[in-house]
Amino acid sequence: MEPTMAERRRIARPHKTSARKGRRKTAAEKSSPKRWSQCVTRESDALDLKSGVFKLTSAKKIAASLKRSAERSTRRKAGAYRSALSMLTFYINRAGKTLPKTQRARLERAKVELKHQFGRE
Repeated sequence: MEPTMAERRRIARPHKTSARKGRRKTAAEKSSPKRWSQCVTRESDALDLKSGVFKLTSAKKIAASLKRSAERSTRRKAGAYRSALSMLTFYINRAGKTLPKTQRARLERAKVELKHQFGRE
């Protein structure tokens, strides 16, 4: 009886497990946490954000909350406007394609509103 294609491959060149350079790390072995962006949002030196700030219903409320947080923060390294805008941009970028279009549009409007609230036209 003739061997199948898979059997022929196995006979022709067996796998060399010892020749592999390294094995993949498990989740427990990885040095960085799985959701590093969540950690940045929570523990960043830039701002102490009110929880759920990016889920607010209007762009003006989001901008006002970010402005308030940025002005009250004593740990930020840059100016209040720059810190607030960078945190908003960071959230938009990290959400990526999973961010619904309506929420993305609201956050983009919040950028413009933040500019108005800080008097930077």
